[in-house]
Amino acid sequence: MEKTIIATDAAPSAIGPYSQAVRVGDHLFTSGQIPLNLSGEVVGDDIQAQTEQVLKNLKAVLEAGGSSIAQVIKCTCFIKDMNDFAAMNEIYANYFTGTPPARSAVEVARLPKDVLIEIEAIAIVS
Repeated sequence: MEKTIIATDAAPSAIGPYSQAVRVGDHLFTSGQIPLNLSGEVVGDDIQAQTEQVLKNLKAVLEAGGSSIAQVIKCTCFIKDMNDFAAMNEIYANYFTGTPPARSAVEVARLPKDVLIEIEAIAIVS
């Protein structure tokens, strides 16, 4: 099965040797998005602001790949402090309305650029 590399200027560029997303058949696999603006600077210093930026970036990558937030079937959230889980969840719920996707949330010791959250997704492409 052929794979297509997805890249968009509507989300921050990759900060390493990886693609923003890869499409294989009718599935889109995004790389983890962190709270960077288009200039590559970290946005926000609290979990709410950072989660908002991450989800804006994720939305842009999904749309560039021919999908959308509504077509996400699985998310993985990497969070620096599980004490921020409820606050992160409030922002997350604003994006995943209706029937939410499957999700894992994992507390991690450290994330790139010392951000508070990173989210990756798998989506269907229609």
